[in-house]
Amino acid sequence: MPQDRVRPDACPGAVDVHHAADGGLARVRVPGGVLDADRFAVLRTAALDLGDGTLELTSRANVQVRGLAPGTEHELGARLRAAGLLPSATHERMRNIVAAPLDDNVDLVAAIDRGLCATPQLADLPGRFLITVGAAVAGLGGDIGLVDDVLLLAGQDTGVRVADPVAAVLTAARLFADIRGTAWRLSEVDGGVARITAVLGTSDAERLTPTVTPVAPGPVGDRVVAGVPLGRLDARLLAGVPVRLTPWRSVVVPAGTDTTGLFTDAASPWHGVTACTGRPGCAKSLADVRADAARWIDRRPHQGRVHWSGCARRCGRPSGAVVEYVATGDGYEEIR
Repeated sequence: MPQDRVRPDACPGAVDVHHAADGGLARVRVPGGVLDADRFAVLRTAALDLGDGTLELTSRANVQVRGLAPGTEHELGARLRAAGLLPSATHERMRNIVAAPLDDNVDLVAAIDRGLCATPQLADLPGRFLITVGAAVAGLGGDIGLVDDVLLLAGQDTGVRVADPVAAVLTAARLFADIRGTAWRLSEVDGGVARITAVLGTSDAERLTPTVTPVAPGPVGDRVVAGVPLGRLDARLLAGVPVRLTPWRSVVVPAGTDTTGLFTDAASPWHGVTACTGRPGCAKSLADVRADAARWIDRRPHQGRVHWSGCARRCGRPSGAVVEYVATGDGYEEIR
């Protein structure tokens, strides 16, 4: 049976903002993480004029503008529409396409996004819906994924091979919309994958094992991968530069870009460190985890990935092996 949801998905959008402790929170979907210099400038300026002066990068390579005063979401929406960052008011929350940021997939991502927005039936898909494009992000557990001619469903290769990847993704999305009931993810629908493969057909091809291959900070050909400490980008930085956002809260920029305030070395103590919003942005948080993490960086005792959480909900925790510091109200509990 589909998982029964007693409330609708409450993921924030670019106009339907979430009211956080520090003001309105708008989440702007950026399919494939691709932002030319002009569109990125619109987001930077909006954060400076309307928000708290930072752009918050998410694990789906989207952007959040925080600290919006009441009513400023309307001005934000107008700016986004004018820049083409809000192509469909009805579909904007479900435009979640995470793509391998170093691959040549911009045209494919754009075609999928156009198809999603042009399909009225898909307007009500939840904000948790996720499409992945490329091998580097295949293991992120998308509802639908593409790796060359492989179509992944609920994060797994079930044998579907496709000649027209855009058409296949749209067909799978429509079928999910038909069967999901109140479920937010395909994995929650009992027999959902089998019902979709029954329509699309399967092959006996060797199965692909989805994995995740994070891009490390540093130069890559004529580009540079720059990490953003704790995923909060000062909106004054990277003026006039096109960026590609990654799901690891970093940005891909042209070689030679001024990366002051960012880190471009995998040996940086900031590399692999994440945190939830914490105080003052989240009313449920028991600590200012970002400030505490920044102080901890100076004496970082761990290698590998570390996540800081402001409460027992442990929001934003990455998958896999992570050392966690969870606020208790009287310090932190270390969880390994």
